[in-house]
Amino acid sequence: MSLDYAAASQVFAFLGNSLLKPMSQTADAGLIPEFWEEFPDFGDGRVRAAVGECLTFARDAKRRTEAGENMIERVSVEFTRLFVGPPRPAAPPWETAYRATGKSDGFVGFGEATVAMRHVLADLGLEVRNENNQYADHMGIELLCLSEMLRRVGEGAFLADDARRFAETHPLFWCDALSERIQEMYPKGYFAALTKLAAAMLRMFGQEGSSVVA
Repeated sequence: MSLDYAAASQVFAFLGNSLLKPMSQTADAGLIPEFWEEFPDFGDGRVRAAVGECLTFARDAKRRTEAGENMIERVSVEFTRLFVGPPRPAAPPWETAYRATGKSDGFVGFGEATVAMRHVLADLGLEVRNENNQYADHMGIELLCLSEMLRRVGEGAFLADDARRFAETHPLFWCDALSERIQEMYPKGYFAALTKLAAAMLRMFGQEGSSVVA
């Protein structure tokens, strides 16, 4: 099976950016059914099912918007409660919080995963620059890092196996635990669907990365 690395890079970039800022500060494409109707599933059943959940949410969001509800505000509030707080994030978006036991214990501080991600970014010639001073092991940053790796794979400037190892070692390691925390708070919410898609994409790439060609 061959993978469209450019398309996969764009998907991970969309997912990463969606987890870094509330929808009120970014694009609202995730609320548009047509966006999901055209979304690539890469021939993978789990990705297709996850895209379907995102589409279901978008169709419901369209109906609610037409009825007068501000869905951008609703999703932005969901983002804040999950990833910001107060008093603390309901679903900490940092790998360090999940490293010790495999699920978050509420710790949101600087840890070994943060240092490891700084090294990964430095090796790619990248650094974290954002107004919120997020830790480097934020899920959004890890997905953006993978997006950049896949972009370079498509250009022949990075090895697919190295990108796959990164995906398995970092975002895939804890994506399910993050998604579970989100589903506890908002089982039918936007980010429950979005993180299921992230997990499906990571698994698809983790399993296919060693055999795909550009």
